[in-house]
Amino acid sequence: MSLVHTAVDGYLKLARLPVDVAVQVLPGDKQSAKLTVDRLDAQIRSTAGSVLGDEGLRRDASARLIAADQRERATELRAKAEQVDAEADQKAARQKEQARQQRQRKEQQAKQAEQQRKQASAKAKAKADEAREKQERAARLEQLQREEKALAEKEEALTAKDEAQRLKNEAGKLKAERRQRAASKA
Repeated sequence: MSLVHTAVDGYLKLARLPVDVAVQVLPGDKQSAKLTVDRLDAQIRSTAGSVLGDEGLRRDASARLIAADQRERATELRAKAEQVDAEADQKAARQKEQARQQRQRKEQQAKQAEQQRKQASAKAKAKADEAREKQERAARLEQLQREEKALAEKEEALTAKDEAQRLKNEAGKLKAERRQRAASKA
């Protein structure tokens, strides 16, 4: 490192000190301001190297410009990565919400299907109960009709028996009257 290089380097370090402090207290994006200051430093070194004919100073300026470009590229890549992360987080949140909504829809559909199944089961049971009751009523009616017929036949038989008894009694009276008439004639 030449004496000129050392002098320019010391001067620029001293001149940058208040600028670097100011950059640190700036609100917002400090990285962009720091890159601007680094590029200006490299340009001054390049100009001083050209004017003073110091090849080492020009190489240092060139290396500093390349480093500033690389830091800027790294900053851009970080920003892009953060954007991709944010978009991925948003997409994941949307997918999670969609999955939650789909799960809720499926749960609701399952509840509705269960309710419909229960209603259909209750309806089928009611129909079966009604059919059984109808069958029981028909069987009871048939039983009552048989009993009624049996009672009617029994009543008819009793009426016929009573009539037969009456006729028998009547015939017995007539016979007795004839015997009496015949005995009174004799």
